[in-house]
Amino acid sequence: MDTRYLHTYVTIIDCGSMAEAGRRLDLTPAAIAAQIRSLEEFLGVDLLRRSGRTVCPTEAGLRTLEQAKTLLRGVRDLQANASSDEPIGELQLGASVTALTGILPAILKNLFDIYPKLSLHIEPGTSSHLYHRVADGTLDAALIVEPHFELPKSCAWSPLIDEELCVLAPAKLSGKNPIELLRTYPFIRYDRAMWGGQLAENYLKTHKIMPIERIEIDSLNAIASFVDQGLGVSLVPDCATPWPTGMNLTKIKLPPPVPVRTIGLVWRTQGPRVSLCQTMLEQATRLLGSKSKRKPK
Repeated sequence: MDTRYLHTYVTIIDCGSMAEAGRRLDLTPAAIAAQIRSLEEFLGVDLLRRSGRTVCPTEAGLRTLEQAKTLLRGVRDLQANASSDEPIGELQLGASVTALTGILPAILKNLFDIYPKLSLHIEPGTSSHLYHRVADGTLDAALIVEPHFELPKSCAWSPLIDEELCVLAPAKLSGKNPIELLRTYPFIRYDRAMWGGQLAENYLKTHKIMPIERIEIDSLNAIASFVDQGLGVSLVPDCATPWPTGMNLTKIKLPPPVPVRTIGLVWRTQGPRVSLCQTMLEQATRLLGSKSKRKPK
């Protein structure tokens, strides 16, 4: 089987159109059709369902899609490793939403300075989802909130930055008692399905605070916007993510001891990109300094 045919198939799915795939790959419609026909004959199944000018994968096509992507990635890594001593190839990296716009850009700048030929695929998501993607081998590494359970031997974790919980409130409430704000103002809750949201929930329970529930959402930027509009106050990590501009907000510190959300890197300890993940960790640690007091797992 010619792996170029797999590349054509994946490109068609990504484009949703054989014509657009042909333009991207610089192939004629006849060549595209011939490659897909050969691939379907080799696999013994129909991969695509055509509807006018668009195409979508059949059930068999969906079952083979992820394996096709994995195989193509392996071919790219093989070519890269055969042509250079540098740890280049395609790194599959996950990043939580706060890490994606907060600490990741500066880390990647340093990494690309070292490995300019590096190819990178970034998957955003929740920390829980991304952790499982690393554990099952889909991702090489991910910037996520610290997992509060024992990691398997196939994974390692290192902390990078600590984010203390704080009360986010309209600027006019600056200097107010944060505990009283949580008890008396409408509460905009950071989604309890998020690991950071669970930290806030534990704090409220520990201090026997029963907030006046108004909104629950998993977006810190949305929470900031709601607070700016005077819809309530919130209990969130004091994160590195840039808040939307033009907002009139205040962050009020909690009395000690203050719960901390730790952002760090989880990566697979086996595979062809272990050294690349370790280099990324070194650059992140150098960039962020000693901003976490947690010990690596």
